[in-house]
Amino acid sequence: MRQLQGMDASFVALETRNSPMHIGSILIYNPATAPGGFVRFKDILAFFDSRKQLSRTIRQRMVRVPFDLDYPYWIEDPDFDLEYHVRHVALPKPGDWRQLCIQAARIFARPLDLTRPPWEFTVVEGLDNVPGVAPGSFAMVTKVHHAAIDGMSGIDLMEAMHTLTPDAPPPDRPDKWKPGKVPSPVELLGKSYVNALLNPMKQLEVAARAAPGLAKVVSGLVKKEFSLSGEMVAPKTRFNKAISPNRVVEGRSLPLADVKAIRALAPGAKVNDVFLAVIGGALRKYLLKHDDLPKKTLTAMAPISVRSSNEKGDMGNQVAAMIAPLGTHIADPVERLRYVHRKTSNSKAMTDALGARNMTEMSKASPALFMALGAQLYTRLGLANRGVGPVFSTVVTNVPGPPVPIYSSGARLESMMGLLCLTDGLGLGHVVQSYCSEATIAFTACRKDMPDPEFYAQCIEDSFAELRDAAKAPAEAPAPAAAGAKAKATKKTPARSKRAKPKSRKENSKP
Repeated sequence: MRQLQGMDASFVALETRNSPMHIGSILIYNPATAPGGFVRFKDILAFFDSRKQLSRTIRQRMVRVPFDLDYPYWIEDPDFDLEYHVRHVALPKPGDWRQLCIQAARIFARPLDLTRPPWEFTVVEGLDNVPGVAPGSFAMVTKVHHAAIDGMSGIDLMEAMHTLTPDAPPPDRPDKWKPGKVPSPVELLGKSYVNALLNPMKQLEVAARAAPGLAKVVSGLVKKEFSLSGEMVAPKTRFNKAISPNRVVEGRSLPLADVKAIRALAPGAKVNDVFLAVIGGALRKYLLKHDDLPKKTLTAMAPISVRSSNEKGDMGNQVAAMIAPLGTHIADPVERLRYVHRKTSNSKAMTDALGARNMTEMSKASPALFMALGAQLYTRLGLANRGVGPVFSTVVTNVPGPPVPIYSSGARLESMMGLLCLTDGLGLGHVVQSYCSEATIAFTACRKDMPDPEFYAQCIEDSFAELRDAAKAPAEAPAPAAAGAKAKATKKTPARSKRAKPKSRKENSKP
């Protein structure tokens, strides 16, 4: 029996009917590589059953302390039933990309049963009219509670349920798993009493660890190695109110090589800066259309993994965060990318000074009872509608996927898009992901706040096309112009100010 840590427990405290705190993904598989060229549902069940020993998340469930006086515990579920967690549905005709997104949104909107291991995989057949997806392909919509995994440990779960070759044999080691004993309420209350006595010492220990980081932050501010700016506090938008229980999901697939090429527009820029600039441009277009664009830039909270190599496979969250202004007030896409790069460099310097690991450790000393009460009061009093909410506009989490093809039940994984949990004050979240030569930007939104997800997906596509065309422009420019170009010329290349011509919807409807 292991106790959840502070950040893991916060996701349990935030769980409500309108805000199920699970994350997930839409995975698309081509069964052509499987034996016989097809995969049956029972093949998937047998494959998962043979590999469940490779992930601790699969068979552990949560036990909550009475009155939420302390953080919950993980135990090995004595009633584990694989068929409860792996489900099977089919899309209605015509079985296109939009129908898959609607089905995924409905599945994702339902809370998990937290008296069982908190995960569900739903196999979706009937992908008959998704351009670029081979006939007979199937999807898998995954949900795993955020208390159990973060982005990186989610990848570990993915690795457990996939192989590097289509015909890889099952693990050759015996499954030594044993179900656990469910603790009684009296036993849990006794543990919480001991923890309450020890918690002040833990808080002092965390404060002692954090002190050098805080001193570095003060020193960095005095020496102007980085700065605090009002731009890091975002204005409120339609996405920063109390949310409904309904969700929409969508996304776009982009060539990873093009994303990397765009970095040249802002020397030193990272791939993550490009994703942030694309999303900043997309939000600008979407909010302009709805006459709701603030004059001040929107910001994103970008999680940073602090998971060490020896923590690979552990459950729970090992993440810190930084605030990244998105440049939504800047019309020029290249200037927006350079602005984002400058601001993320500043935020990274501040995060490094404080110590990302220290930020994670501080969350572990929060009293469980106050955390639960605070989360419940925030939702029940509708504080998000009264201007009380996150200081950022949205979340953009970057989850690097495997660089080589992987297989499940012999079927090759063709595409993957991430799904994100939402809460009051945070009605829109993004997951950027890479897999082989593909990069994807997917988003999850409250349906009330975003009734037109296809339009926002088109905004993402158009924003990316502007940067992609700007990155290609110097190579296509005539030599004399390039030779005479200085900084002034790089600001006004015709292709850069030109709105990128979007691909046809049909061509881009593939995830």
